[in-house]
Amino acid sequence: MELKTLRSFLAVAREGNVTRAARSLHITQPALSRQLADLERDLGCELLVREARGVTLTEEGVLLRKRAEEIVSLADRAELELRTPTAEVAGDVWIGGGESQVVGLIAEVASQLAADHPGIRLRLYSGNGNDVLERVDKGLLDFGLVMGHEPTSAYESIDMPWQDRWGVLMRRDDPLARRDSLTLDDVRERRLIVSSQSTTGSDTTLTFFSDEGYDIVATYTLLFNASLLVGQGVGIAICLDGIVPAGEGTAYAFVPLVDLPAVGSHLMWKRYQPLSRASEVFLRALRERCGRA
Repeated sequence: MELKTLRSFLAVAREGNVTRAARSLHITQPALSRQLADLERDLGCELLVREARGVTLTEEGVLLRKRAEEIVSLADRAELELRTPTAEVAGDVWIGGGESQVVGLIAEVASQLAADHPGIRLRLYSGNGNDVLERVDKGLLDFGLVMGHEPTSAYESIDMPWQDRWGVLMRRDDPLARRDSLTLDDVRERRLIVSSQSTTGSDTTLTFFSDEGYDIVATYTLLFNASLLVGQGVGIAICLDGIVPAGEGTAYAFVPLVDLPAVGSHLMWKRYQPLSRASEVFLRALRERCGRA
């Protein structure tokens, strides 16, 4: 499979129509159709279901789209890194992670790099721990900011000088908002909105609260969206501190949960995998920042 063919296939998958895809690729429709037919013949399977109004992907086509996106992304990154002049420290640094105040440390480093190396750009990807590490393994991310996972021998890592604490996000007029701290028993009879994202290996807050028999009325991956439900009185959210503004001048209150342990974070990257110059500069700056914390 050639990169050109994979790009053509992705264009068809994106457009859902061979004619529109050909137009976006600046080639003729018959030429694109021949590329697709040759690809299906080489792979020995049907990738597209051709219909009067367009095309849809077969099960094999869905799998190829996922792999093709990864391959094309890696090829584009490699080309960009190799085209960067050797005297210039520039390029993209790809970092994945969940919502955490630890990102504030990365923001400080990014601010410093913007002054010293304006050609470096940070690319942030939001996802849960397992998803992020999978992308690190595949080379789609340079670094993963992962909460709860203990690093294994497959990764290099930096322990981040911060721990996120669990608590409850609620409306400021909620009776629990007057408390300095809460226990799990205090929220047992309440309608809960909990995270579906992984925080400690395969465990999730969703699994924990489901197993313990709490009343879960909604789940979230991004706390901002959950806060809108909280604001409308749908329930109270079990979440990490500092992600959604709470307290004086806001519509929300955050009260710590003393029963749940704080969550530490690690910046992880694949062992023995070469880093770009931009990534090395970022890593050096982050090590210095963490050493001062």
